Amino acid sequence: MTTDRYHRFANSPIGGVATKRLGLPRPAELERHEPGRPVVAGPVLLGEAPGGRLGDALLAVLRSIGAHVVVESEPQGEGARYAGLVYDATGIADSTQLQALHRFFAPVVRSLAPSGRLIVLATPPDQAGVPRAQTAQRAIEGFTRSLGKEVRGGATAQLVQVAVGGEHAMESTLRFLLSARSAYVSGQVVRIQPFEGAPPAPADWDRPLDGDIAVVTGAAKGIGAAIAQTLARDGAHVVCADIPAQGEPLSAVANDIGGTSLQLDITDAAAPQRLAEFVRERHGGLDVMVHNAGITKDKTLANMDAARWDAVLDVNLSAQERINDALRDGALHEGGRIVSVSSVSGIAGNRGQANYATSKAGIIGMVEALAPVLRERGQTINAVAPGFIETDMTAAMPVGTREAGRRMNSLAQGGLPVDVAETIAWFAARASAAVTGNVVRVCGQSLIGA
Repeated sequence: MTTDRYHRFANSPIGGVATKRLGLPRPAELERHEPGRPVVAGPVLLGEAPGGRLGDALLAVLRSIGAHVVVESEPQGEGARYAGLVYDATGIADSTQLQALHRFFAPVVRSLAPSGRLIVLATPPDQAGVPRAQTAQRAIEGFTRSLGKEVRGGATAQLVQVAVGGEHAMESTLRFLLSARSAYVSGQVVRIQPFEGAPPAPADWDRPLDGDIAVVTGAAKGIGAAIAQTLARDGAHVVCADIPAQGEPLSAVANDIGGTSLQLDITDAAAPQRLAEFVRERHGGLDVMVHNAGITKDKTLANMDAARWDAVLDVNLSAQERINDALRDGALHEGGRIVSVSSVSGIAGNRGQANYATSKAGIIGMVEALAPVLRERGQTINAVAPGFIETDMTAAMPVGTREAGRRMNSLAQGGLPVDVAETIAWFAARASAAVTGNVVRVCGQSLIGA
C-alpha cells in the first residue's frame, strides 16, 4: 500500500472534486497483478500497417493469452472500451507511411480503458534496411513515448522492437506488457533478439520460474525483499543474500518464502567465489542472478571524499562485475539470466550523486557489453532502472523533494517495490530468452532522462 497521502486524498470523493476544480493532478489507481487474474481483461484492438511481418505470430500470441481480439477492419461500435491497442508497424518503410500510425490510433486512443495498454511493434532501426526505412522505424519511438504522456487513467504505452527472427519469441514480453504486472512501466523500448524456434514456454504461466534457483542480493528489505518474494511466487527457490548486519531480517524474508539465507558482504574479496561455491554445493548451480544490493553516499563532488566515492562504486558496480566473472565459470547454468538494478540517475544524472550515477550508468554499460558475450552461451543479461519508488529511503526525504519525485512522471505517483520486482521476474523467465541487452525504466515514464 502506498504511503502517498495526496494520492489517497485525490482519489477520495471530496479530493476528487477538489483536485478537478483546482486543476491539480489526480494520480490513477493503478491495477497491479493478483494471482488468478487474466492477462488482459477486455477486448484488444489489433491493427497493422501494410506490409507488416508480425501479423500471424502476433495474433497467435494474443489468442494464447486468452485475449478477445478485435481486428482493425471490424472495430467495436461507438462507446467501445479497449483493454489494449496493439499495432504492427513493421511495414512502415518511409516517412510518408508514418501516417498509418495516426490513422489507426487517433480515432481510438480515447477508447483505451483505465489501466489499458498501448503497444506498438516495430523493427529495430538498424535492421530496417535502406536509410528511409531506418528513419521511419526510428521515428516510431518518438510517437510511442509521446502517447505514453497522453494516455490517462493509469494506461501505459510501449514500443517493442522485434528483430527479424524474433517473431516467435514475443509471448513473454507481450504477456508482461499487456498485464497488470507492468503497472509502473511506460514509455519504454524493449528489443527482442533473433531466436531459433521459440523460447521454452512454462507449463504454467503463473509459475514461469518453477524449478529455477535464483540469487537476490540486498534481499533483507525494501526492493530486494519484494524481488525475492516475487521470484518465489513465480516458482523459484530463492537464495536471499545480504550483509551479516542484516542477518535477522534476511532470515525472516527467506523463511517467509521458503528460500535460503546467505550472509554475504559482496565487497569482500572472497565473496564471488564463496557465492559460486555455495550455489554449486547446495543447488548444483543457479539459473537467475539478481544484482540488487546498492548504497548511496550523497555529496556534491567538491565535498565528496574518496571513501564515499570508492564505497558506492565498489558495492554498486565493481562487486557485480566480480560476481559475474565467478558465475560465468560454470555456476550460472546454460540459459541462465542475470538482472541488475540500475537507476534513472544512471541515465539522467542527479545533483549530489556523481558517485551513485556513475555506478548506475556503469551497470548499463555492463549490460551492453556482456549481452553479446553471454548470448553465445545461451544466457541473457538485462537491467531495470527504477525511478521514484516508495521505500523507507524515499519516505525519509524532505517533503518537497519527495512530492516532486512522485509527481514528475506520466502516472503522477511513485512506484512500489513490487513494480521493480515484477519487471525483474519477466527478465528472469526462461520464456524471455530472446530479451537481452535491455535497460527498462520502472519509473512511470519519468519526465527526467531519456
